[in-house]
Amino acid sequence: MLSYQHIYHAGNLADVQKHSVLAVALDYLTRKDKPMVYLESHSGRGLYHLDAEEAVKTGEAAAGIARVQNENWFAPEHPLARVLHKVHQAHGAEAYPGSPLIAAHLLRPGDKLHLAELHPQERRALEHAMGQFPARIYPQDGFEMAQSLLPPTPRRGMLLIDPSYELKNDYERMPGIIGRLHRKWNVGVIALWYPILADGRHKPMLSALERLGLPGALRHEVRFPPVREGHRMVGSGMFLVNAPFGLTEETARLSALFSRL
Repeated sequence: MLSYQHIYHAGNLADVQKHSVLAVALDYLTRKDKPMVYLESHSGRGLYHLDAEEAVKTGEAAAGIARVQNENWFAPEHPLARVLHKVHQAHGAEAYPGSPLIAAHLLRPGDKLHLAELHPQERRALEHAMGQFPARIYPQDGFEMAQSLLPPTPRRGMLLIDPSYELKNDYERMPGIIGRLHRKWNVGVIALWYPILADGRHKPMLSALERLGLPGALRHEVRFPPVREGHRMVGSGMFLVNAPFGLTEETARLSALFSRL
């Protein structure tokens, strides 16, 4: 949807889960001395400023990344903490990286980035944020981009799918999309983020995904209090295909931390 802008939600508790899982996965994938590719279907603007009016208005960053940093959820050597340190040095203490910028900081020379973003304003901001990195940015539907590039060169890599879920059928079509993408790229890590709403509308999607019997499947969900009265999101989930080694330990650690909220 072209109306969605993540600045209202950047740095919230869902981002904390998604970005820590992403960072640990990429940290593991980049340990092998072989090139890889990172693709993202719904990239957003790449860099957010949490003192912006939109972010302050919702209070989600204050209840999210600001709180967990005050509580020292991430040791300095954690890959997400390393990226946050670099981003703060470059852009100020209120800067927060979206997933494309997290990936760019963790990938190595020779690795490739392919990013899709339809929203013209978000795409222009993404191009600016990614200026120093060799990323290809596509003004097209992210699933069309993925279908056209898979299997990629190099074949090792990861695809993050992070739609807005503003349309209810986003949930219904994800299992079919992921099944098709996996058939084209059976060695790739495919990661889907999804919100957990009070009405449980994600549950049929997860049941359909699990029925596919995809290899190396990992499902991780966390719950957290609504950030304000009437807010429908009460948790966050990740479903990964060919989940990298080490994620089970990280997701267990996150589950323990989120359970204290």
